[in-house]
Amino acid sequence: MHRVCNFIAALILLVLSAPVQLVTAIVLFRQLGAPVMFRQARAGQGGRVIVVPKFRTMTDARDARGALLPDAQRETRVTRLIRRLRLDELPQLLAVVRGRMALVGPRPLLPATVAGFGRLGELRNSVPPGLTGWAQISGNTHLDDQEKLALDLWYVAHRSLALDLRILAETALVPLRGEIRSEPRLRRAQDWLGGWQRGRGAEVA
Repeated sequence: MHRVCNFIAALILLVLSAPVQLVTAIVLFRQLGAPVMFRQARAGQGGRVIVVPKFRTMTDARDARGALLPDAQRETRVTRLIRRLRLDELPQLLAVVRGRMALVGPRPLLPATVAGFGRLGELRNSVPPGLTGWAQISGNTHLDDQEKLALDLWYVAHRSLALDLRILAETALVPLRGEIRSEPRLRRAQDWLGGWQRGRGAEVA
């Protein structure tokens, strides 16, 4: 989506979601205490480091050795619901307004993760990171990193306003239907990526 469209749409959504974000913050404060926000450095467009905000949805529970427990054991029923409804992602609308993210695009990953993809990581991050993306509506947590990468690269090669609108519409349905792994989309993305790599040869190695 064009920068101006992203700005206007994100600003409207930010205003409309303000009451929801306020309630979410209050609920999380009662559940987990302060702070209610979690910020992490992620790789943005062109590898530029950006700070991505989220509502904190996990406790700091640790085992006897002081190591953090697995994610599933640090959630509560309330925070699990917040994550399912994607309410924890709402603060990122401000990053979209500021031009650091887009409404639709590959999700921002840790810089080390992107670097591990090599040239493909650079191609993936040639567009702004998104609040939601093709991989997020095609399986998300049911996909491994390589599968998400293939879907993200397919999106980068085929991105358009129509595709962005489709992704936004399907994103609104995910909290209702849950995350569903799409084998047809994954096969199409992997076939496209394989053909693209064969065509480019060693350049993408």
